Amino acid sequence: MAVFARLAPRCACPGAREGIGGLWRSFVSSASGLCARHYSAFEGGDTAAAQPPVETDVANLISTIPPSRIRNFSIVAHIDHGKSTLADRILEHTGALKEALDKASSQYLDKLKVEKERGITVKAQTASIVHHVGGLPYLLNLVDTPGHVDFTYEVSRSLSACEGCLLLVDATQGIQAQTVSNCLLALEENLEIISVVNKIDMPAANPEEVTKQIEDVFGLGGEGDAALRVSAKTGQGVPELLDAVVHRIAPPETDREERPFKALIFDAHHDQFRGVVCLCRVIDGKISRGDKIASCGTKTELEVLELGLMCPEPTRTDKLEGGQIGYLVTGMKKTADIRIGDTLHKADQPVEALAGFKPIKSMCFGGIFPSSTDEYESLKKAIEKLTLNDSSVVVHRESSQALGPGFRCGFLGLLHMEVFLQRLEEEFAQSVIATKPFVPLKVIDGEMREKEILSPGDWDEVDWGRSTRVMEPIVLATIVCPNEFTGKVIQLCHDHRGHQVDHSALGSQRVMLRYNLPLPELAGDFYDSLKGCTSGYATLEYEDAGHQDADLVKLDIRVNGETVDSLSQVVPRVNSYKTGKSVVSKMKNLLDRQVFEVALQAVIGNKIIARETISAMRKNVLAKCYGGDVSRKKKLLAKQKEGKKRLKRLGSVSVPVDVFPALLK
Repeated sequence: MAVFARLAPRCACPGAREGIGGLWRSFVSSASGLCARHYSAFEGGDTAAAQPPVETDVANLISTIPPSRIRNFSIVAHIDHGKSTLADRILEHTGALKEALDKASSQYLDKLKVEKERGITVKAQTASIVHHVGGLPYLLNLVDTPGHVDFTYEVSRSLSACEGCLLLVDATQGIQAQTVSNCLLALEENLEIISVVNKIDMPAANPEEVTKQIEDVFGLGGEGDAALRVSAKTGQGVPELLDAVVHRIAPPETDREERPFKALIFDAHHDQFRGVVCLCRVIDGKISRGDKIASCGTKTELEVLELGLMCPEPTRTDKLEGGQIGYLVTGMKKTADIRIGDTLHKADQPVEALAGFKPIKSMCFGGIFPSSTDEYESLKKAIEKLTLNDSSVVVHRESSQALGPGFRCGFLGLLHMEVFLQRLEEEFAQSVIATKPFVPLKVIDGEMREKEILSPGDWDEVDWGRSTRVMEPIVLATIVCPNEFTGKVIQLCHDHRGHQVDHSALGSQRVMLRYNLPLPELAGDFYDSLKGCTSGYATLEYEDAGHQDADLVKLDIRVNGETVDSLSQVVPRVNSYKTGKSVVSKMKNLLDRQVFEVALQAVIGNKIIARETISAMRKNVLAKCYGGDVSRKKKLLAKQKEGKKRLKRLGSVSVPVDVFPALLK
């Protein structure tokens, strides 16, 4: 109660004005902090400074706007082309934010720390804003979507909640790989695309050249459809951009009265006080607090406990109607209970599910082990909390002879795995050892039965025969680079078993290459090599392209005749010798010498393809000539015992924990 007594004088909520007792009642009734208006949308238990209360007049005004004056749109762009900065200027211009954002609080819709550090969007966010045109208020629902290929399905579901999108292109860099991918995704959803050239205030800006690129590559432009020019940094051109959204994007097609309630879930996150918060687009009908709803996918019946709009802070409303985008709370405790892309309806009024839904499939798996076996329980709790906000992560328990107990987790892609590991470290202070990402493979036997291999350990469980085939996933990669690096990029793709699909020019200085590449190749050093051979100027984007037959083998690493399971990997047969030689050579440089000779072997089946030997330490015949004092010997003995606790056993060789990350890269 003392905490509430200190906070009450600073709180403008009705409960606070009633005194400590009123504030306590407000806290208990909302179960969301001081009040719903002070609720922080940060995930993973993060707490942000309380935002000023959102005026209820905004929510009341939105409730009076008919569907004909609603516009739902999103912003798609390549990384660092200014998407989040433009969203900040839109919020400021429409008055959604009472104060202008400073540099420290920029990227308002990116709530997570990892989003601000990496400059990417991981979780979708929405903002309902009001813009006046011709004296009439229009409701603009901005959906801020993830932009990386790992989250393509979430992006497609977010775009399906809109009728149009802004295709943002940097005036200093032009069209990049991710620009092409996002534009094609928007075209598949039949959205109205408004092309926008950003950063026109930069000295190196060339808006004329970029506008021509947009016309040549995407066919966008022409009379009444010309690319708009803005500066997300200064706000130049933002008013004209909002007017274009009103005039060029169609209102939602909805029936609030005759048709039953139907809504699309395009994202969800877990709140430690209220449970799962779903972001949804109401297609038809209306929903009120207290109504019973169900999902077409899980068939679970739930009660609506809270409804609201993001203005841009969560603002409670009594109902959501067709055409609106808002949030919905039902008291669910896990995001796994809700599927992204699923359809909601009233429990007593079933509807046909919306098209486009598909279960989320993990594209790569990685082992996550604590740096010390004593930290297993804390790592387990951290993963459980983190997966509450990310239902796309698949977690299985795993045990390794070298690393001890741990977890094998499935991710949507390599970036998804990197973000997950970074959040474990930053938000939960976990020091972990992560194995090399493994891409799931398909094995088809002579009777056409399929078996999925999720780790190198599953390889030995397959009943291999002459007719058994191994199939690996492939992707269609789009690479954009300057002309002078074209030869190096082509050679790099061929070295990684790529097959060229397209080669086209983007203006006079850059080219766009499209290759079919095995996904396991991208899980290695392909991206680093691409950046290295192009001096960092190349951009890469890829999409799923099915499976193809592959000649793969399992490569085991033996230390003194004993196999180290954590270092096993599945590699192409043609690259097996090179990979095996590289691993054992690296181990030779990392491992300490022993009093006996240590054999390091790379093995395929029972055949040794590469070997390195760590020679034994030579005996020091002068060591016994000086006995030393007893106290010094005791100190050395105690120090040795302490050091042994930090060692893990590999065969008969003791290996320090800090060696494993280097071996598993």
